[in-house]
Amino acid sequence: MDYRDAALKILPWICARCAREFPASRLKELTVHHVDGNHHHNPADGSNWELLCLYCHENEHARVEDSKAGGGAKQSDPAPAKHKGLAGLSDLLHKKK
Repeated sequence: MDYRDAALKILPWICARCAREFPASRLKELTVHHVDGNHHHNPADGSNWELLCLYCHENEHARVEDSKAGGGAKQSDPAPAKHKGLAGLSDLLHKKK
């Protein structure tokens, strides 16, 4: 038995993020997410698994990738902008032809 079969036997058929319930006919829409990110860590008690719907699972992995790339991470306040893109606009508007 693989870890997906084991997870479906011991965990409720509910997405751990959005709490949507799934009947047996739609179990293909539930994925097993490894909480610690290690797909080889599969304890029989299911402590490293959670069931997520396809949408929440995709979102979870996107969040991880975004944080690796620096997106969404808490950063120090950025320096104030110095560029003044509209600084010469008044002169252009009032320029006589």
